[in-house]
Amino acid sequence: MKVLHVITGLEVGGAAQQLRLMLRRLPARCEVVALTGPGPLADGIRADGIPVAHLGMAGSRDLRVLPRLTRLIRDGGYDLVHTHLYRACVYGRIAARLAGVRAVVATEHSLGDAVIEGRRPTRGVRILYRATERLGSATVAVSDTVAARLRRWGVPEARIHVVPHGIDADRFRHDPLVRSAVRIRLGIPLDAFVVGGAGRLVPAKRFDVLVRAVTQLSGVHLLLAGDGPEHAMLRRAARQFGSGDRIHLLGALDRGPEEGPAKGLGIPGLLAAADVFVSPSQDEAFGSALLEALAAGLPVLYGSCPAVDELPADHPPGARRIGPVTFELTTALREVRRGGAPRLPVPPVVRRYDIERSAESLMAVYEAAVAAAPARRRTPGAQPPPPEPAPQR
Repeated sequence: MKVLHVITGLEVGGAAQQLRLMLRRLPARCEVVALTGPGPLADGIRADGIPVAHLGMAGSRDLRVLPRLTRLIRDGGYDLVHTHLYRACVYGRIAARLAGVRAVVATEHSLGDAVIEGRRPTRGVRILYRATERLGSATVAVSDTVAARLRRWGVPEARIHVVPHGIDADRFRHDPLVRSAVRIRLGIPLDAFVVGGAGRLVPAKRFDVLVRAVTQLSGVHLLLAGDGPEHAMLRRAARQFGSGDRIHLLGALDRGPEEGPAKGLGIPGLLAAADVFVSPSQDEAFGSALLEALAAGLPVLYGSCPAVDELPADHPPGARRIGPVTFELTTALREVRRGGAPRLPVPPVVRRYDIERSAESLMAVYEAAVAAAPARRRTPGAQPPPPEPAPQR
């Protein structure tokens, strides 16, 4: 099966990172196209042996990308098109239909109650989403929470398939040597109490609450991975409270093991260096970062995590839900600090979301979509893809 993945961009965010991780496991011939620029993850995906193209889309209303994407799909001889993120889902579904590919799967990574990928779900956004959703074969929700939101948006139940994000738990296994190396590199005392966080620096993530909480705790350091429009504001807030030297804004970090010596400052290194992980967002679609922290044996404080909240009441030990109030988070961090923040056993919930299991579930959605789709319509003059060479004996 030949699959084209269409994604808005390949910035270091949850959807793009999940795509890269999934591509390594899918038993299909995959290629990737980003509507915008190549993004920092493009080289990593290419290094994994996956072809990557980009179309240079200038903005959400740059309609010039539609004929280019349609032509790319038509010429590629794909059996299925898989779209990721709102803009790519809208343009990708239309282009696939114009190119004659009827097996189209979309993954909804970031549908919240109040936002969809940072934009307000206005009436126009909803109408466009529902209209183009009908052009596809199936819509994948990354959690039951997202599936319920899709139903409220009017997506038929029969078209919704829940395939959770997956993680590679072994990649985040705690390593004391990496812990020391990262702290030394950042100039953090080996005995300091360190808080970790990761995500897009946007208002919905509520990292302003996390920064304010850490500034009120003497001697506590914060390692925050991510990039976005709130970067400058968070930096100013740290300086305003006289804590600029304890708030480490690390920028966007990959989840791979290949970044720098001793895993460098990638997410595995951040988690190794931290004593507790905090995810203050109150409106999440899944919660991959929190699961990665649990895989590293960290206690976690979180505002929303469907990956955990949708399970029975036996939440993993060390996971505690908090509200969006600075005082509450500060109090919780003091309690964790007083308890010594020991590394915890990796809870069963982590293995539940193994990337291999997620890849198998997604492949089943692909196979059903291809089986149900009519034969690929080809435009006059279009040449079929060349046959694959026979295997060597």
